[in-house]
Amino acid sequence: MAIALVTAAVTDIRRRQIDNWLNASIALAAPLFWWASGLSLWPDVAIQIGMMLVVFFGLALVFARGGMGGGDVKLLAALALWLPPILMFSVIFLTSLVGGAMSMVAGARNLSLDAGERVKRGLAMLATGLWVAGSAYIAWIMHGGAPLALGGMVPGAVLGIGMVLALLLTGAGAVVISRNQKSRLPIPYGVAISAGGLFVLLTQFMPPTQAALAASAIG
Repeated sequence: MAIALVTAAVTDIRRRQIDNWLNASIALAAPLFWWASGLSLWPDVAIQIGMMLVVFFGLALVFARGGMGGGDVKLLAALALWLPPILMFSVIFLTSLVGGAMSMVAGARNLSLDAGERVKRGLAMLATGLWVAGSAYIAWIMHGGAPLALGGMVPGAVLGIGMVLALLLTGAGAVVISRNQKSRLPIPYGVAISAGGLFVLLTQFMPPTQAALAASAIG
């Protein structure tokens, strides 16, 4: 699965395409994984197939509105045959975080603002930094990371106001980015899907020692 996800990311970066043969291979290999995992036909396998249908038809609506590519939909649907519903929703959420961060970074570099519009440009860059940092923090907390102990250093009221202000600045910057693009950017969301899937595989399926070694190697 990890090899397939890396392959999907590489092909999406190179050609903005995730091949059908790769998605089909992931889906067709799922029964072997069910057998190796000792899943029963009812209800375990039925749940996996039902989850795949929910993901496919739900994201097909997003595809119809131009929100993501067909290969991305097929890849997530194939992953749904492998992962339990909770982990699959985790992959989708992580994908949205990484994909959003990629869109913000690419959009900030593709601005059509004039040289004099420094305030808007600065707001776009600030929003991008906040989005990327916030996405990384949420992903860290989701998978067992220790939250920042800010309560003892910053009063609760100040912390709350700061969070609201950060959200407002991020939203305003996102609007600036979306409305001031030179051209439409093809974002390789296969990279985001692969990142979410690999993160879940690393944290949920690998033994703790191997996971720590793999994480240190990636870092």
